[in-house]
Formats: sequence, structure tokens, C-alpha cells
Amino acid sequence: MTHVDAAWRLILVAAVAALTAVAIPVAAEAQRRPLTPRPFPAPGEPEAVAPNEGDGTSATLAAGQPPLNGAPQSAAALFDREAPTEADLGVAIFPSAQFITSYDAGRGQRFHLFGSIAPFTDLVDYYSVVLDDRGRRVYDQPAIHQFETARFRDREMDYRPSVTIKDYNWNGSPGYPNTTPGTEPPAFPTIIQITTLPNSPAATDER
Repeated sequence: MTHVDAAWRLILVAAVAALTAVAIPVAAEAQRRPLTPRPFPAPGEPEAVAPNEGDGTSATLAAGQPPLNGAPQSAAALFDREAPTEADLGVAIFPSAQFITSYDAGRGQRFHLFGSIAPFTDLVDYYSVVLDDRGRRVYDQPAIHQFETARFRDREMDYRPSVTIKDYNWNGSPGYPNTTPGTEPPAFPTIIQITTLPNSPAATDER
């Protein structure tokens, strides 16, 4: 081996070491990066896959279960309107929760999003008492808990009438952005989604 070959080998080893030193922190940072907050579910999204209880395998969620990882809604899909009341929704609104927006879910249903500064577990406990129902944990990461408020009828609905709670502080996320200018907090750690029955008072664009 010549001195030139040896020199090139040393340069190559040094270059690989430098690239590795850069790549490892970048990969670690990518794992810590918060998820992009978005409404859930996204209409028209394919069915999500969740862990199957009992054997650790995956199973497709049943019809009417909210999928989680679709494309963010366009500005046209989000419909700014007056906040619905508990009478309109047919279900209690967590005290101090702030109305964010609502959008069409299709087939006469509508999603209503509320933000809360309360922890995910507090909201789950609250609705467990108010609805007299334990609900069900749909996902663990990010944590999503759902309480059905009426029977799902697949011939009439695409989504279960429900109160669904999602933890938006999972994986280091700062939360779901508060889009109302000049209001606090800047982001909500927890989001409540209320899905209406078809053609209920809160499902129409105008009341």
C-alpha cells in the first residue's frame, strides 16, 4: 500500500465518522419532533389501523371509528360559525372549553372541535361521570378516548355520534394551535371532538 492510498483511507474514515456524528443527532431530533396538529378524523380518509386488544396484533377499526392520520383540512373545509350550545349538541361541554371550529362530516353529520387546557385524563374522568359511561380507549399513542352518545347506524351515518378526546401534548407536541387572534392559550393540550347525530340542530350550517 502506498502512502497516497493510506492517506486517502484516513480521509475516507474521517469523512464517514463526521457524517455519522451529524446523522445521529438529526435522527434523534426527528423522533422528538412534535406531530403536526390537525382535526380528527379527516373526512374521506381510509380506515385507520389500531392495536388489537389481547394479542398485540393490528386490526382495522370498525365502521364509524374516527381515522387519525389523514391530510389536514383545507381552509374551505373548515366552517366558521357560532359556537353550538349544549342543547344543540345534546351533550355537555366541558367547563371552560373553547369552541374552535366545526366542519361537515357528510350524511347530515358534523364535527365540532373544542380546545381545553385541562389534562387528557381530567377530560376522560369528567365525561365518564357526565355520560355515566367508561367509554373506550381507541389509541394509546397518541391517547384518544371515545364515548358514544347514540347508537351507530351504518346505513345512515359515516361516523359514530360521540365525544372523542385526544391528547395533543403527546410526543412533545406543544398542542393544537389556538387560531383565534389575541386569545389564550396559544395552544390547547387537549381537544374535544363532538360528532353529532344526522340532521341534529348542531349539524346544520345555520340554526
